[in-house]
Amino acid sequence: MNRFANLADRKPKDEAQAAAPASPPPIAQVPTPPSRVGRKAISGYFAPELSLALHTCARRHGLSLQDLMAEAFDDVLRKYGESPIGR
Repeated sequence: MNRFANLADRKPKDEAQAAAPASPPPIAQVPTPPSRVGRKAISGYFAPELSLALHTCARRHGLSLQDLMAEAFDDVLRKYGESPIGR
């Protein structure tokens, strides 16, 4: 009996792997941090100079950028006759 006789019936490993549908890896569910629960992100694209100015102003006054932006958004809402929302 030929010791290689059963190899003719086998598919090469590459073919066997290609024939089997690849299942996507499971998506890890990262829990939402408590600081973001019940909140919604607002973003925009601005000049780097504006970004630096806002970060500098926030740091100079001991605020986070988020707190500074919330204050600015409240001011804009007041300016246009809307009720400020705050944090």
